[in-house]
Amino acid sequence: MTEASTGSEFPASTRRRLARIVQNVGTPAYVYDMAVVRSSFAALRDDLPAGSELFYSLKANPHPRLVAQLVALGARAEVSSIGELTVALAAGCPAHNVLYTGPGKTPEEVEEALNRGVRLFSVESVTDRQRLAEACSRTGTEAGYLIRINSPRGSTGGSLRMTGRPSAFGVDHTDTQALDRLLRPLERVRPIGMHTFCATNIADPAALAAEFEQSVRTIAALAGPAGFTPDVLDLGGGFPAPFARPGALPRHPQLQAAVDAVLDTVFPDRRRNGTRVVFESGRALVAAAGTLLTTVLDVKRSGDRTFAVLDSGVNVIGGMSGIGRLRPPSIVPIPVDAGTPSPELSSTTPVTLVGPLCTPLDVLAPAIDAPYLYPGQVLAVPNTGAYGPTASLLGFLSRTPPAEVVLDGDRVVAAGRLELRTQEVTFRD
Repeated sequence: MTEASTGSEFPASTRRRLARIVQNVGTPAYVYDMAVVRSSFAALRDDLPAGSELFYSLKANPHPRLVAQLVALGARAEVSSIGELTVALAAGCPAHNVLYTGPGKTPEEVEEALNRGVRLFSVESVTDRQRLAEACSRTGTEAGYLIRINSPRGSTGGSLRMTGRPSAFGVDHTDTQALDRLLRPLERVRPIGMHTFCATNIADPAALAAEFEQSVRTIAALAGPAGFTPDVLDLGGGFPAPFARPGALPRHPQLQAAVDAVLDTVFPDRRRNGTRVVFESGRALVAAAGTLLTTVLDVKRSGDRTFAVLDSGVNVIGGMSGIGRLRPPSIVPIPVDAGTPSPELSSTTPVTLVGPLCTPLDVLAPAIDAPYLYPGQVLAVPNTGAYGPTASLLGFLSRTPPAEVVLDGDRVVAAGRLELRTQEVTFRD
């Protein structure tokens, strides 16, 4: 059983600010703090090798204000759709600072990206490279590409493995035939580097360093025999952050030295050659900036269990856990205000937190110690700036999506709500 936090963690000024947001937009509502975005970016930048580039992965949270803030701080943009590209460009990211990734790019979106000025792509197969080459021919453009590698495991860490096993991502490091073709230019496209991304949310510092070290060595082992000198080494990410529970954003004081050491050993001429070293991050840049506000709708007993029903379910947070595709998030909320606990609760009663959806899979925490709950109470779920609304089942049951409020200090700089709607399309017989 997980112990929930108490309201004492919120100073009075924060409680007043959150109460004002609830009065204006109701719940559920996500609140993003721009000051935390700035501090998170600075912390990660300081932990990476000097001179390396940091790309923000918009999949974590494509909110335009967050993206614009990160771009202003010096982040580049890693996108995997035309929608994300549109946000990145509107947020001020130059097209030449965009990396377009993903294993399932369509010919139309590749062509659209080229027309908007994108010139760097990550290709995941020979077919993916061919699609890029054909799009360049149609648009009269040229592009560089990174070869995404399904590399060996560097550790057992990570909440979601991307490589080190059969995967839809990248070219297997043992597929010499495909690699031989991809390491040679084709028509208007040419290889300029390699791209790895081993796992997400790697909590152990040694495991994170081991993944990057393994990636560097794998790239060298593939590039060297082919006589290929990469201009770009994209080592991906995997930087951890707590999700939907209290906790500080981890720092990585030993990472810079570890990565520099392996780079200097394996690519000793990289500084003289001007080799670009690239990292990607989503959650580590925005997770700590977000707080989900949600209201307790009911507290009830059923058999030997106690349930607290919230107005936030997997349509708001937790995403595909609602259809059994990912494990439940097990949120740990903080009460925003004090009140009289429900008579259904005692100090030893484990509570299952569920959402309002018509499915028994809408579980946000299987058992937490939360004796303070009562109907009408507002709860705050911290560290929810990444993989919130756009990673959730927004369309399920057609409930109103959560509001999103952006703060800079005490000032509200933006407030809005995502909208789902049907758009007519042209259909010709």
